[in-house]
Amino acid sequence: MEITDYGPGYTAFEGDYVDGGFTSGEPINGSILIVLYSEDIETSKRKVISAGDVLVKDIFNFPGGKRFHFTDPDGYELAVWSE
Repeated sequence: MEITDYGPGYTAFEGDYVDGGFTSGEPINGSILIVLYSEDIETSKRKVISAGDVLVKDIFNFPGGKRFHFTDPDGYELAVWSE
């Protein structure tokens, strides 16, 4: 696993099948975002919606590619990204 310290506010980690990062400060309820990878983001979005999950943010561009956010039946927010 590779760990990159980007300064006092953010540390990232990367390894086989996992990427993520941590910010410093007091924990905030709901502040962890699980991001799942998809090779076909449009198909993944259709499947999420057809499963009854609620789209929170439609597909948007960000420095790592494209991503959308949704909530699952328990109300947890998750994201799906693609390059």
